[in-house]
Amino acid sequence: MISATELQAGPIRVMDFRCSAGPAEKPFVEQHQAYSVSYVRKGSFGYRVRGKSYELVAGSVLVGHPGDEFVCTHDHHVCGDECLSFQVSPRFVELVGGDRGRWRATGLPPLPELMVLGELAQAVASGRSDAALDEVGLWFTSRFLDVTTGREPASSKASERDRRRAVEAAMWISAHSQEAIDLDRVAGEVALSPFHFLRMFSRVLGVTPHQYLVRSRLRHAAQLLAESDREVTDVALEVGYADLSNFVRSFHRAAGMSPGAFRQTALKGSKKLRKILQDRVNDLIDDDRLIHPSSRKPSPCTTTSD
Repeated sequence: MISATELQAGPIRVMDFRCSAGPAEKPFVEQHQAYSVSYVRKGSFGYRVRGKSYELVAGSVLVGHPGDEFVCTHDHHVCGDECLSFQVSPRFVELVGGDRGRWRATGLPPLPELMVLGELAQAVASGRSDAALDEVGLWFTSRFLDVTTGREPASSKASERDRRRAVEAAMWISAHSQEAIDLDRVAGEVALSPFHFLRMFSRVLGVTPHQYLVRSRLRHAAQLLAESDREVTDVALEVGYADLSNFVRSFHRAAGMSPGAFRQTALKGSKKLRKILQDRVNDLIDDDRLIHPSSRKPSPCTTTSD
């Protein structure tokens, strides 16, 4: 079953997609109806679009372009997946510099700059943060454009077996990221030599195991910072950082601000962010021609929109 719940209308439309499909479900063709950037916050699935294949895990990003057909597969995970999708209008795309190939449908690997903002958006969407969802959505979308300019996404050409092993390893890393993990340990979890595992993981997911480990720690840190007023030192230690200064530097590079400032943004919103985005928001407020996101086909899954 797939459900799509609209969280907020406005200059940017936010959809909460939850899918419980597993390996037994037969894939079917869907079509993007809007420009969209979707943050994968849980689970995993395959994304087949424009003749290319991507394996998406927690922290990955799915990009949609109006008119592009795609297929989602669920060969490697029986618990489904969840995505927070930001749908934007053609007017917004024009304001930020047009299409220029950056909005073509594709899959992006877990990028730290998007993972921390994706977790902030999720905290807002679930009511655990007082920041404004449309502002965070615009922030996420603008950051997506910044970090993907000139980037050529790599599709997965690995075997079905290697894709399954890479996804399993990524989910294991995410679940144990607070621990001291080395390459040998992760490779052993999927019964591969470290050398073979390193090449396979990078080829399938577009990041190395170490990069995914670090980014998983940052993602979990963003969750804690967005949802509580815990000390930054405590957060760093809980997610697996033994060195506070290293955590602060890494988080600042990802979020563009310190962990403390990020938490303040999550708890109270950011006046500076609001000022930066206000011009774009104002231009879009009166645009009632937002292209609505595609509705998932009722077969083989059921779609609900609240």
